Amino acid sequence: MLKRLANLWRGFLSLWISDIEKEHPEIAYENAINSMVEKYSKLKTATAAIIRRREELDDRFKRANAELQQTEAELDTAVSTNQDDLAVILIQKKNELTTEVTELKSEMDSAHTDADSAKSSLLSVQSEIRKLQGERDSMLAKMQSAQARIKVQEQLDGLSVDAEVKALDNVRQHIKTTIAEANLGKELSESSLDSRLAALRAQTGDVTARQQLAELKAKKAAQQNAQGNKTM
Repeated sequence: MLKRLANLWRGFLSLWISDIEKEHPEIAYENAINSMVEKYSKLKTATAAIIRRREELDDRFKRANAELQQTEAELDTAVSTNQDDLAVILIQKKNELTTEVTELKSEMDSAHTDADSAKSSLLSVQSEIRKLQGERDSMLAKMQSAQARIKVQEQLDGLSVDAEVKALDNVRQHIKTTIAEANLGKELSESSLDSRLAALRAQTGDVTARQQLAELKAKKAAQQNAQGNKTM
């Protein structure tokens, strides 16, 4: 039961951390980079130890090989001078040194191979760190750009013109109503009794004036006829 509860808790914790990393990707990148830097530091220490061992083996090989050459020279002198007792001792020493040089040569070659491999791994991790740092900078820049675009889009989407359009509609309706009221006043004034009487008076005055004009023209014509008759 405790194991299941522990697994459940780790699951919730993992989801919580995952959500945080999604909201803050820079944290995930920093954690990954720090982990690789720590790995690089450990690998660097191990590589340094391998290189130190390679250098120690190189020195031992050089000393053993130099001693072997010296022993061979001494053995040749002992044989040439018939110093058999020294020659026997030098032969034994030569055999031991030959074995030691052979073993050191094998270990030295292995150490060189290990050192080259360790340095290659070290350079690979270093390259991965730089690559991850470049990816972090690029991805975070893209993320910030995307967030900025989303924010601008949300702001544009959030700009509601309903209030402005509604206010404009109200103004339009008010203008139309005012015009209608003005037209209604004119229509009412035209259809009112006073207006009709005024119109009738105007028509009557016009008719009377026309009658008077006709009478004046007739009178004028009669006078002209009368004068014509007198002349004849």
